[in-house]
Amino acid sequence: MNQNEPLKERLFAFEADFTTDLRCIPMAVRRKLDLAGVKLKLVQWHGLSSQERERLLRWCDSADSLSELRQWLLERSASLPQGPARAIEPVEGSAWQQSEALPEVVRRSCEQLGLRLKTTGWQGLDALQRFALVKLSHPGHEHRNLPLALQEFGLLLPPANADPGFWLQTRQHDAEGS
Repeated sequence: MNQNEPLKERLFAFEADFTTDLRCIPMAVRRKLDLAGVKLKLVQWHGLSSQERERLLRWCDSADSLSELRQWLLERSASLPQGPARAIEPVEGSAWQQSEALPEVVRRSCEQLGLRLKTTGWQGLDALQRFALVKLSHPGHEHRNLPLALQEFGLLLPPANADPGFWLQTRQHDAEGS
């Protein structure tokens, strides 16, 4: 993840499995869809051309631009064989939009997975990082990428019984591709 990359188009390292070809909807696009009030299913995402998917990633996230995104995507998806995207209420006041305290949904998911978090890190995250953690913590979600995202964002503490070289061993293991 490049912190200098604009928030609207940033791709996270934990998304690396699918971001080169945009076969899954990146968090940056999912955030814009929520803010614009558009429900786009993965099958509909696949109905868009690679250029259209890239365009959505690069789309500005200002209020006016999000309104244009909503209109364009609802019109564009109307002709998709997979069916049209659905208009929903734009997100306001969601847990990820609050920077004061770790949301309960994230805390519960971490507890279920036995993950230990730094207590002060949430306030230092940007809106896209908070969005990703809340989305990855939703009930019914497999939470596979939640530990990876927490580690990437610097919020994950080693297990209580881990040896001092825990993170070094983890990075070496990841680098070996195992």
